[in-house]
Amino acid sequence: MGGTKRKRGRKPKSPAPSNPLQSSPSSDDAFSLTNIEIIPSTSSAPPPILSPSRCFPNGGEFGGNEGGELGGGALSAMDAVVKVFCVHTEPNFSLPWQRKRQYSSSSSGFLIGERRVLTNAHSVEHYTQVKVKKRGSDTKYLATVLSIGTECDIAMLTVDDDEFWEGVSPVEFGELPALQDAVTVVGYPIGGDTISVTSGVVSRIEILSYVHGSTELLGLQIDAAINSGNSGGPAFNDKGSCVGIAFQSLKHEDAENIGYVIPTPVIQHFIQDYEKNEAYTGFPMLGFEWQKMENPDLRKAMGMKPDQKGVRIRRVDPTAPESGVLKSSDIVLSFDGVDIANDGTVPFRHGERIGFSYLVSQKYTGDSSAIQVLRNSEILNFNVKLIAHRRVVPAHNKGIPPSYYIIAGFVFTTVSVPYLRSEYGKDYEYEAPVKILDKLLHSMPQSPDEQLVVVSQVLVSDINIGYEDIVNTQVLALNGKPVKNLRILAEMVENCDEEFMKFDLEYEQIVVLRTKIAKAATLDILATHCIPSAMSVDLKA
Repeated sequence: MGGTKRKRGRKPKSPAPSNPLQSSPSSDDAFSLTNIEIIPSTSSAPPPILSPSRCFPNGGEFGGNEGGELGGGALSAMDAVVKVFCVHTEPNFSLPWQRKRQYSSSSSGFLIGERRVLTNAHSVEHYTQVKVKKRGSDTKYLATVLSIGTECDIAMLTVDDDEFWEGVSPVEFGELPALQDAVTVVGYPIGGDTISVTSGVVSRIEILSYVHGSTELLGLQIDAAINSGNSGGPAFNDKGSCVGIAFQSLKHEDAENIGYVIPTPVIQHFIQDYEKNEAYTGFPMLGFEWQKMENPDLRKAMGMKPDQKGVRIRRVDPTAPESGVLKSSDIVLSFDGVDIANDGTVPFRHGERIGFSYLVSQKYTGDSSAIQVLRNSEILNFNVKLIAHRRVVPAHNKGIPPSYYIIAGFVFTTVSVPYLRSEYGKDYEYEAPVKILDKLLHSMPQSPDEQLVVVSQVLVSDINIGYEDIVNTQVLALNGKPVKNLRILAEMVENCDEEFMKFDLEYEQIVVLRTKIAKAATLDILATHCIPSAMSVDLKA
């Protein structure tokens, strides 16, 4: 895979070194997850040195309106575009009792009805303070974060100061655009302090990988330039209606001006979810994995008739509501009355097809849907309740500080993608232990509260001599009892009255500690390393 990355809406404090690219990468390599970057919001670092401006064939200037003329509607809506300033304080997942040094960033946002502002979720991730500034104003107003939609990478803010809302009309949303429709991206990207406008056309509409949310939802691909700081800015059509939010771009030596926009169906889902539940509940997903049925021999072996189409269920999540009715090797024929093709697509618009997960993403958490399956040549109909997908290794901690528990210098914590990124860097998918990666990519939870608990590190002390090299190794059991999550492990240790504590770890390793000595030594170890508590606040509760 190519070594380029997807940028996020924040501009990094210092330019990140780019990885060497493969020579002659294939098109599949070019569109790999490592190449798609969430557009970083611009930070408070010194501005970059500008290179001489270049010219375009049509005579336009660098950063200008190379995609066509800017519609008058978009011009009038530009006053609703604001600059978002955020101070972030990220958790330290490797030292979970601490937080990292705070840093500042800026990105874009825009006003909608009912005194609300939309921006990207990654633009206000781990926020400490958020301010917004209107176009042409010299005043920054304190903003309150109402909701953060991690999966869809959208955040909703509000401003209490009435002065902020004076003289500005909110943005109106338009319909999902068609291919080749003109779009204008407005925001505050890197390269200057004033508002910036770039134009292009819609070049693709399909289910996209949302890097920040680690999920797949409907998205637009456009050829307008999207750079650091554009995150959260609106994309307008030629009538001045908002058709999406800029959020990520493709960076690759064989690709130019490929940006991605969150479309209005996803935005409206986020807004209506908040209005309906007064909180963000997420996008539901079907609790099973499926296989295409394009091979004719496979279809015949599964008992499908020539006129029947669908996808085969590979396995069902034991914690999902579907586990009560669906089985492995069932053939899903339709979802809510819409027939599913053998490649897993459904009709979308004229001349277009799209993955059937699009139908699922239009639902809300707690909704029910009708699923028709073929089982042993018999057609069955079920109604299933849709819930948000849960993973053994979650993609996000959603603003919650990491949990930890310390005994005798052993630091126990739970594995998440942010934890892996903290431990192994952005290339964690290659550097992390294979067994942890296997659970990240393939493992399904066996119970709703299951976590992957590991020994993160061992704080050296006399009591743990010989165990110093244990790092990021899964804890399987304590004194023969399975460790299902960190809370259960902490309770078992705290309530242990046996002489020894025997921890069974991955790779057939064991750790044995004298219970009384281990508990007594813990206080000295905490004092030596200036750790305020042996367990995180959530475990104390």
